[in-house]
Amino acid sequence: MPIFIYRAKSRAGRSVKGDLDAPALEFAENILRRKGYSNIRVKPKPKDLLEGTFLEGGVADRDMVVFSRQFATMINAGVPILQALQIMCEQTENPKLRRKLYNIRNDIEGGSSLYEGLKKHPDVFDALYSNMVNAGETGGILDQVLLRLADYIEKAAKLKAKIKGAMIYPGVVVTVAVSVIAVILIFVIPTFEMMFREAGSALPLPTQVVIAMSNFVINNFLLLLGSIIAFIVGFKFFYKWEKGQILVDRWVLFLPVFGPLLRKAAVAKFSRTLSTMVSSGVPILNALDIVSRTSGNKTVERGVLEAKKSIAEGQSLAEPLEETGVFPPMVIHMISIGETTGALDSMLSKIADFYDDEVDVAVDALTSLIEPIMIVFLGVVVGGLVISMYLPIFSIAETVA
Repeated sequence: MPIFIYRAKSRAGRSVKGDLDAPALEFAENILRRKGYSNIRVKPKPKDLLEGTFLEGGVADRDMVVFSRQFATMINAGVPILQALQIMCEQTENPKLRRKLYNIRNDIEGGSSLYEGLKKHPDVFDALYSNMVNAGETGGILDQVLLRLADYIEKAAKLKAKIKGAMIYPGVVVTVAVSVIAVILIFVIPTFEMMFREAGSALPLPTQVVIAMSNFVINNFLLLLGSIIAFIVGFKFFYKWEKGQILVDRWVLFLPVFGPLLRKAAVAKFSRTLSTMVSSGVPILNALDIVSRTSGNKTVERGVLEAKKSIAEGQSLAEPLEETGVFPPMVIHMISIGETTGALDSMLSKIADFYDDEVDVAVDALTSLIEPIMIVFLGVVVGGLVISMYLPIFSIAETVA
């Protein structure tokens, strides 16, 4: 729908300006007249070349945290939602978030609730955010819910950063190692091979193996590169297939080194999300549906959906979660106690805090374990290649002596 910008005077005689969505210019003018505005001047909003494209950028977690905290402060101070949104529109630096807030403000001016306005922009305000705002509006605790959302986004972002850091470090080291080995095999070893061929001396077995490897890589470089690309593309297609995603997501949780870290991260995210939603008054079935979609792991998602079915049938939350094999016995027992005592949100929050700390410990342990392994790996491989190429030189030196 087109966006129009306007200037007008309110009933109190004050100058007002802004923008609104309308099918045509006449509709925009009628909307403003119904609000009691006079001296109305409306024109189409100039199209922003960046709007709606990847160049516009995204909305970072930090932007959402700042918005949620500032919005909560204004609501708590008694500022009306429309005025609070107007203030946020004017001071928000992120262009995409600012555009979304203008649209939401216009929707509310047109009679929508804040929840309905947020729900139209799932790329910025996901199901978790909009449903919690809905619960906050309904329960009259919107400011508290916004603060909980800010805390949740901050902690979720920290958890995500820890996992990314743990994954990126070995990936970078392996990439550098492979690149160094490829440069040695493609550019360095052929020079030595030519020198040895001119010398006409017999080559030791390690040197012959390395030269054979170098020739194989040079002669089949395009084939090897194509195979790597084909594997990556094939894996992406396999992961898009639901059964493939289930197999991969279950497999990664049981990897020797990364599995425990990913499992603890999954438990922490599940517990934090469900705790935040339950404590904000979101119905448990709705909360489980949203948690399943934001879990990021098909194994966890299926377990949560089974838990939703069991609760809908009058059973407990703990039993279906236990059947997934993802959640440790301690977590299952604590959830069961939380259900029995009516303090599920508090118990889930304690679980999340505990596993956040566990993720910290696991990341530190993983980093300290991978670093020496990578150093040894690089030393053995690169050192082995270099030594194998110098063996014939040593033999020639001994013959000359």
